This record gives sequence, structure tokens and C-alpha cells, in this order.
Amino acid sequence: MTIRKPDIQSILIIRPSSIGDIVMASPMLNALKEGYPRSRISWLMDPSAIDLLRFNPLLDEVIPWDKNRWKRFWKEGRLLAFLGELFRFSREMRARHFDLVLDAQGLLRSRLLARLSHARMRVGFASKEPGRFFMTRIISRGPSSKNMGSEYEYMVRELGISPSPFSPNIVLSDKDLMKAKEVIHKTGIGERYAVFCPFTTRPQKHWVRERWAGLAETIHEKLALPSIVLGGPGDRSQASAILALAPHKIIDLTGELSLAVSAAIISRSALTIGVDTGLTHIAVAFYRPTVALFGATCPYLYSPNQKALVLYNKMDCSPCKRSPTCKGEYTCMKKIDIDDVLEAAKCVTENG
Repeated sequence: MTIRKPDIQSILIIRPSSIGDIVMASPMLNALKEGYPRSRISWLMDPSAIDLLRFNPLLDEVIPWDKNRWKRFWKEGRLLAFLGELFRFSREMRARHFDLVLDAQGLLRSRLLARLSHARMRVGFASKEPGRFFMTRIISRGPSSKNMGSEYEYMVRELGISPSPFSPNIVLSDKDLMKAKEVIHKTGIGERYAVFCPFTTRPQKHWVRERWAGLAETIHEKLALPSIVLGGPGDRSQASAILALAPHKIIDLTGELSLAVSAAIISRSALTIGVDTGLTHIAVAFYRPTVALFGATCPYLYSPNQKALVLYNKMDCSPCKRSPTCKGEYTCMKKIDIDDVLEAAKCVTENG
């Protein structure tokens, strides 16, 4: 189906999660505004991440989609409640009169959401997931690339848009920025600090716990930067284990702050160091000096942020993603030592 620009008055982006992917897909907003300057743009996403985009002036509406609610009804066998959610969602989407929906996830559920949008044109990524028939056009994720967000750039190029530049676009509220400033003031650490983002959903993406403590000592000694650890409520026990190894060099704010306030703290940091997790990608998006530690996954090697460096040791099994073969050794992450991170930190903070 040919997509003619005059036909596109309303666009829906479906990229509900995860935080890192939302960050990497956010340049689509700039590109779509360039290509369809008079169109209304909406984004469907998980309520937990809404504050990353709801204040973006290029976005007309953020539509919350509570995946967990739908999943709970399905798992509990509450078919009528589940169907009720589908019909309600479908009715609300039809009322918005979308012309084009972009499924920037490529899963069965995102394809179903695209179909329920009632958009005439439904473009989505190819994948092994079922539900291709929900879409009017399936595209690949583009040629192999190690540029940040390359698949999303390829998607908009397939619409006939040549974006320049393709850079993350995260906007926070003044309230969250002020709250971050207050939190930092209460810690008493001053205006210059490092942020550690050690936690993510899969253990194979984690760095060696003891090295975070050693890194805090080293960063404090060599760069005169105190360290803050950020994460969600589920990361508290891991944060406590790190803190126990370096109690005087790390300030633990894990589980205490909203995602938006954590992002605001990162936006003010002198240095952010993290694994493949949403908070690390947020640091890259805010053009903060950043060192990213990748191993089992490597979403990118290069980004528009010239102050960001990726440390990645490619191995024969890389990237293993969800299927590590090293029996818990996670050698790719162990090969990154404290000195490697320190040298990278010195490099990105030189002019930061």
C-alpha cells in the first residue's frame, strides 16, 4: 500500500516498552514531524514510562496501555473481562481516526493493538511472531548496523522520510527536574557526581558486583566524583550488596525515586556508568558523559552522543541475548575490568 503524505492526518506509534527501546525509538518523533508536519502524533505505551514522553512538544498524546491488566485477566481465565478490555480499547482507538499506525515492536500483541487501532495503514517490523495478517505492510529492521536506534530510523526511511539527525528526544517536566535538584541537595554531595546504573532484568547483562564497589572507590579517588546508585524497587537487595562493599563511597537511591526523577538526576550527572538498561540509554539520550557496559546484548556501539563510549568484548557466543551458553560465567562481562571503565570514564569526562 502506497502511503501518500496528504492522506496522513493522524499517526500512532506502538512501542509500549521497554524503557531503553522507548528512548531509542524517540527520534521517530522528529522524523515524523519532518515528514508529516501537519499530522497529529500519538504514542501508545506502558503507564510506567509515560513521563519520559508526555511533555514532549512534538507529541500530541500519550495513550497508556496497561499490559499487566490484560495479562492478568487472560491468565486468570476471565475471558469476559479480557474481551471487555479489547472492545473498550478498540472503541477508543476508532474514535481517534488514525490514518497510520507504526508497530515499532513487532510482537503478536503489538500487531493486535495495531489492528485494534482501525488505522487504514498498519506498518510493522518483520519477526517470528504470528499476526502478520493484522498488518498492511511488514518491513525488515534494515541492514545490520551498530548505530543507536537504527531499526527505527530504517522504519521512517521506509515511509519516504530522510531524518537528520536521528537523535533521542526525551523531555522531562520542570517539576521532575526540580525534584531531582532537591534530592541531590539533600544528599550533600554537591553538583558533580557519577551515577551507576548496574541493574537490569537478566543476570547475563550484569557486571561483576564487587567491581561496582571498587569502581566507586576508584572514581572517587581519580575523578573526585561521589557515586549514586539508581534502580527500581526490585533492585534494592542487589544495591544493598554493592553498598556493603563500599559504604562510604556510594549513595544508594535505589527504589526511592520515580523513573522521571531518576532520569532528571541522570540529566545533571557529570558521568553515568551502566549496563544495558533503560537508565543508561537515558544518559546517552541526554548527552551526558556515559560509559555503557555491554556483553550478552549489544544494542549499539555508536550514538549521536560523542561523550558516550561502549565497552564490549565480542565473543564467539555473542550476543547470547536470552540464551547464554557459558553456564553462568558471563565471561563477556567479566572481561571488562575496573581499569577499562576508568580509562573510558576519563575519556568521556575530559570535555564533559
